Amino acid sequence: MEWMEKGQTVLIVGLGLMGGSYARALTGLGYRVTAIDRDPEAIAYALAEGIIRDGSASEETEEQLVREADALVFALYPGIFPEWVEKHQHLFKAGAKMTDVTGVKSCVVYRIQELLRPDVEFIAAHPMAGRERSGVENSDAGIFRDANYIVVPTEKNTAGGIQWCGGLGKALGCGRITVLSPEEHDDMIAFVSQLTHCIAVSLMTCSDNTHLAEYTGDSFRDLTRIARINDRMWSELFLLNREALLKQMDIFLEELKGFREMLAAGDTEGMREKMRLSTERRAMFDKR
Repeated sequence: MEWMEKGQTVLIVGLGLMGGSYARALTGLGYRVTAIDRDPEAIAYALAEGIIRDGSASEETEEQLVREADALVFALYPGIFPEWVEKHQHLFKAGAKMTDVTGVKSCVVYRIQELLRPDVEFIAAHPMAGRERSGVENSDAGIFRDANYIVVPTEKNTAGGIQWCGGLGKALGCGRITVLSPEEHDDMIAFVSQLTHCIAVSLMTCSDNTHLAEYTGDSFRDLTRIARINDRMWSELFLLNREALLKQMDIFLEELKGFREMLAAGDTEGMREKMRLSTERRAMFDKR
């Protein structure tokens, strides 16, 4: 069963890395994809590359694109996402479905569902995919291949809407579709994504040695790959998920403190036990 009929139109709102990657993937599958972004260069690039069928970078010309959309994919910063929906929802088609790529959910999903028209359904989602570089010019449909995809419904969502959202993940090429509540999502993402970005940033800022690149091996490169970071977006995500992230930071700091104490005490067996446990748990990520 197709996620949507091929003749229908998907509007991407926010044509950066993730919005552009959605556009590439859905255009490649034969859907009619349009886009809105405030950066005219992003729209021009996407049109020139055949990533989208039509696009707008101004409020004066975007109205028709919104009216034509059968589905909308939002790739906006969470702070402006609800405001955009509130301002433009009078233009939405009756029966249209919406989803997103937002990295935090509790502070966004309930607010949007509360203000949204009853004849339009918003089913939140989070594709666990990305790149270190931002912008539509770095977008790639291949980032979704075998990626995890989290559907984040609430009691306001229909069974059909949840199935539709999961179908989008499958259409993109994601390998595993899971369902979490907004609260479960935010707790999990604080650990597997936000904490890891904090660690990578801290590794890069705790030494001012400008010659590290001349000495380092793959382990440091791998650990700090995500330290090349969009500071505006990630600081916003951290603050919106502050309590969950602080909790995970405290757990991590306690674990690191314990490892330090083993090292200081010369506790070889304690360190080896931690390493064995780490190896055992890491092996689960290698299973496909």
